[in-house]
Amino acid sequence: MVFLANLWLPVLLSAAFVFIVSSIIHMVIPIHGGDFKKLSREDKVLEEMRAQGIKPGDYMFPFPGSMKEMGSPEMQEKYGLGPVGFLTVVPDGVPAIGKSLVQWFLYSILISIFTAYIAALVLACGAEAMMVFRVTGAIAVLGYAFSNVQNSIWKGQSWVVTLKFMLDGVVYGVVTGGTFAWLWPEAG
Repeated sequence: MVFLANLWLPVLLSAAFVFIVSSIIHMVIPIHGGDFKKLSREDKVLEEMRAQGIKPGDYMFPFPGSMKEMGSPEMQEKYGLGPVGFLTVVPDGVPAIGKSLVQWFLYSILISIFTAYIAALVLACGAEAMMVFRVTGAIAVLGYAFSNVQNSIWKGQSWVVTLKFMLDGVVYGVVTGGTFAWLWPEAG
């Protein structure tokens, strides 16, 4: 039987390796360079948003107050006129990259903890490395690669962007699976 406490090293190292690989993907390989677009007349849009006192949060436009209102002729007309979308506003100032990096690392640890937990339920000490790789890699891919799909389904995020993040997630899953296969406890 494998205890979760026996898997602390692959949990931490897989999270660290994913952090390093993700840094390379996002800083060296330009795959995500075109994920966002600039608003036309950005300065005027930002000036109006400041004048409106838009606070950090998630917004939908046009915004129906209820499902009944969503079906009203007035709301249908607003939808037809456009634009229709979702907007996330973050606090003013330079983006807090350090905070985001810490949160990303903690998220990677969380995925590795769940990977370890599930793998410990189904794999024994001394399990064949390829089996450990397949099980832990598949679990990690689920955590990393499919986390953005709902953004394309519900928020209209481009499927191309989602597929790029899914590709990243497959790479992170492979890294996690490889780390667990390498450090899986021996029998005995």
